[in-house]
Amino acid sequence: MAKKKEKTSQIIKRKLLSKYRLVILNEDTFEEQFFFKLSRFNVIIISTLILTFFTIGTFFLISYTSLREYIPGYPSTELRLNAVKNSFRLDSIAIAMQESGLRFQYLQKALSGEVESDINLEKNRNTKIDRESISVKKNLNDSLLRNEVYQEDKYNTKGDGEARVNFVLFPPAIGEISQNYNFEEKHYGIDIVLSKNDPIKSVNEGTVIFSEWSAETGYVLIIEHPYNLISVYKHNSSISKTQGDNVKTGEVIATAGNTGEYSTGWHLHFELWSEGYPLDPLNFIDFKID
Repeated sequence: MAKKKEKTSQIIKRKLLSKYRLVILNEDTFEEQFFFKLSRFNVIIISTLILTFFTIGTFFLISYTSLREYIPGYPSTELRLNAVKNSFRLDSIAIAMQESGLRFQYLQKALSGEVESDINLEKNRNTKIDRESISVKKNLNDSLLRNEVYQEDKYNTKGDGEARVNFVLFPPAIGEISQNYNFEEKHYGIDIVLSKNDPIKSVNEGTVIFSEWSAETGYVLIIEHPYNLISVYKHNSSISKTQGDNVKTGEVIATAGNTGEYSTGWHLHFELWSEGYPLDPLNFIDFKID
């Protein structure tokens, strides 16, 4: 039995390692052009390597190119872009609902008499108060807190209002406006005519929250700025920033392109959003050519 098993293994080994000659002949003269020396073992190794190469190549081709947009069941970049916009809309709606809830609670208390209404407050403005009958007890902690706030306000020459006034937006590109903002037609930005690979710049400092390829709008970049302002840059030929990068005002973030199904020429589609609502960029940025 052992001899039989040994004989079988030797036969398999001999078949795997047996050499074969693959000859390529000229059909007319039957002259030998070239040949290959192969064995079954060589064929198995070469086939495995070729299959592995094509498998890895297909994986990277689908994972890092726009071909993944056409795979059934794979979430498209447009869906992720809409998800980002919808998240900001939901945040603004949640804040508005919270404010409405607080107003409603205050109104309930005013109607029930727990809180004085504006009418009662107006009546009490002219009421004379006997200041001598009121005794105010000073508290050491209150005095220290009051002094601390006074010292902070004393040297704080710039407030939040002044910071908002000094918040200036830098033009992402200078060129002719081919299509204006139109809310009714769902064109939530402007189209700026540019030349091939013109630099696209950030309108203000901020953080990149979206940097992806979209089949409809090409390379898309979205930046979140201070005061809940969002800027969107579409149809770029290339983008130099990735999600999570911090950018400065006027920093080059992309190059003008003609990418995406919705593009009709070399241009930049630029949008501004504030708390989930689109804004007309022409109201905030000067795109005139000097």
